Amino acid sequence: MTSPVTAPTAPDELTVTSEPRGTSAMDRRPRLAQHLATAIVTVVFLLGNLNVMIGVVGKAVSPLTAAYGVLSAFALVAIQVLHFGRQNTRLNSPLSRVFLLVQAGLAYLPLLTFGLTWIGDISFVAGGVLLVLRPRAAWPAFAVIAASVAVLTSQVFGTSAIDTLYATMNISYYGLVIYLLSMLARSVSALHRARSELARRAVAEQRLTFAKDLHDLLGLSLSAIALKGELVHRLIRKSADLAKSELAEITGIAQRTLSDVRSVARGYRELSLERESRTAESLLAASDIAVRVHLDQGSLPAHTRTLLAKVLREGVTDVLRHIDVEQCEITVRHHGRRVSLDIANDGVFDGETPGGPAGADARPSVRALFAEVESLGGSVSTGCGDDGRFHLHLELPLREEPEEVRDAGPAKSSHTDARRTRRLLTAIFVLMAGQSAAHELQIITGFWEATFGVGCIAALIILQLTYFNRPTTRLRSAQSYGLLFVQAALTYLPVIPLQHHWASLPGLLSGCALLVLPPAAGWLVFAANTTLYVGIQTALGTSTTLTIFYSTGAVLSGLVVFGLIWQVRLVTELEATRRRLAETALAEERLRFARDLHDLLGMTLSAIALKSELTSRILAIDRDRATVELEEILDLTRQALADVRSVASGNRELSLESESQSARSVLAAADVRVRLEMIEGELPGPVRTVLAVVLREGVTNVLRHSKVGQCEIAVRRTPEGVSLDIVNDGVEQDAAGAPAPRRAPVPDEGPSGSGIGNMSHRVSNLGGRLTAGVDPDGRFRLRAVVPV
Repeated sequence: MTSPVTAPTAPDELTVTSEPRGTSAMDRRPRLAQHLATAIVTVVFLLGNLNVMIGVVGKAVSPLTAAYGVLSAFALVAIQVLHFGRQNTRLNSPLSRVFLLVQAGLAYLPLLTFGLTWIGDISFVAGGVLLVLRPRAAWPAFAVIAASVAVLTSQVFGTSAIDTLYATMNISYYGLVIYLLSMLARSVSALHRARSELARRAVAEQRLTFAKDLHDLLGLSLSAIALKGELVHRLIRKSADLAKSELAEITGIAQRTLSDVRSVARGYRELSLERESRTAESLLAASDIAVRVHLDQGSLPAHTRTLLAKVLREGVTDVLRHIDVEQCEITVRHHGRRVSLDIANDGVFDGETPGGPAGADARPSVRALFAEVESLGGSVSTGCGDDGRFHLHLELPLREEPEEVRDAGPAKSSHTDARRTRRLLTAIFVLMAGQSAAHELQIITGFWEATFGVGCIAALIILQLTYFNRPTTRLRSAQSYGLLFVQAALTYLPVIPLQHHWASLPGLLSGCALLVLPPAAGWLVFAANTTLYVGIQTALGTSTTLTIFYSTGAVLSGLVVFGLIWQVRLVTELEATRRRLAETALAEERLRFARDLHDLLGMTLSAIALKSELTSRILAIDRDRATVELEEILDLTRQALADVRSVASGNRELSLESESQSARSVLAAADVRVRLEMIEGELPGPVRTVLAVVLREGVTNVLRHSKVGQCEIAVRRTPEGVSLDIVNDGVEQDAAGAPAPRRAPVPDEGPSGSGIGNMSHRVSNLGGRLTAGVDPDGRFRLRAVVPV
């Protein structure tokens, strides 16, 4: 790289334009970034070594010595570009360490022949250790290399303190440039590859949250229905009045659970503490447990009520796992800025004993709730108290607004990398300013001239760091154009009073012009700036060698400024895009989850409520039929629990045959005459599942019609594939809310999480079509056709 003693290497500061025109396609950006990085690395290293080669040839005592120096310089560049610059190179591999050792030999051994002329190429080793070694070893090694340059220049070659400082900063500066140019291109490529994986991971974490919500909201209610169903089964022959009372509670629980399903499907999870306490009281009483409930909740924030309701559900579930429970007491107290929940029972725990203040051996869903309580500054303790009873005690501070615990996941490390990169860029520009200031002090003897020159350099760096380097700066704006003019003034106006003592940072102007201006104008300004700089140096009487040195440094630093800042902005943009993709994946998962939840559980819960009402009506008339209906309620409940697990696990394949039989049973319970025609032979799993979902939703819509007397369900093979027709005579309103044209396409209802639009979405995903409308005979027809 450039010699440290001779002159200021034009500084590198980076301010990136959005990106060169024509690179807006997301999939092309990582590839363009890699090519740009490779091109800049190659040009920067060749330009940097051009000065070394010129010095080597001028100092060589023979053509053989000159060839030795030139080939060594080319070898350093070749190793850096062809090995360390390749995206698929494993930087921590033994081969990379071998190449690092080779670079060290090529950087230090020629010093014996060429002296200070060669000292700049040690920067390859400084950048290499940052690339190859682990951070704990890399940064100390980087410091040792910088110190070795200081020792060599001052002790071996006898340079002045200013020259030694300049050489040390030069090596540090180019070492960081080599490291960042190599790593930023890799970061772009890695971010591009990681986008889908990070989105999948976010979806998986969201699925865990869904599974927890399902358990909290539906598990206990469905278990309560099953328990009460078994109780009614025992009471049905003994006490019709008690059986009717329990059936009424089953109806109420089913309706509330259906409301919960819709709440989760809408993403709204606020729970009623009072309602949960009534459900818990009813469930415990049905298990022959004496219950006392004391609620002194006062006015609580919605998120606090919801969290208390969730803990209450889990606590009651654990009470039911105890054996020999006779009494249970539930107490909620609101005192000051805190609220507490206590659940105490006199049973013996059946299974592992919850351990410690946070229930370390508790079920995963319980531990998750405890973690949520602790994240809000609360505390939970479980265990046997002095009274011999088992206690669950929760205390929670009251806050005005909920503190949502969001997944930080991989974003934390990404933000950390971005901050570290920006810090390194700041260090690069500080070193650049230091180099230029050191050179200014070399050539200026007067105090005021030196102060003015160094002040202009400091102003350029401050402008660069505070404006052009910021990833959020709108580069193609009137403000940027104005500040680019200010930058040009700070670069060239000092030449008037300083004359041949002038030293500046023209590379900043070149790089920023490429970033701020349109591509054609940017390269025009880049060329004009370089030409003007060369012309001024010539007019000031600078030697040809130094003019080449200065102009090369200006071009080099301009490219570095453009390349590094553009890549930093690109990495920032890719990271923001990754977050948007993850959010989109989460939104799609929420929508899919809402559809599954509504489609799988909506009809089942409606059927449970309907059948419990029917059983209650016929109990006094026909106990045998009531018993059959009750057994079907229990079967539906077990199916609903299986559906909960199905949605949570992602295993959602349904049986069309089972759904058709369930539909026949439910419609018959509603006094609807059913004619069922099913296809023979096996259908592909996705087709079978989609038709089963359409059948569920279609039958649910039929049950909403108050005047339905007949319903026909037919699955047939057609030239287009397989069709499902659900026809009923209860036309008041169709499923979309008004009589529709015959076989009109069903519009998508959007992300509501329920309704006929979900079916249309599912059918269209398989290349099928869903239509709904009134036939000429006045009946309403829902028709799905799916290709096979």
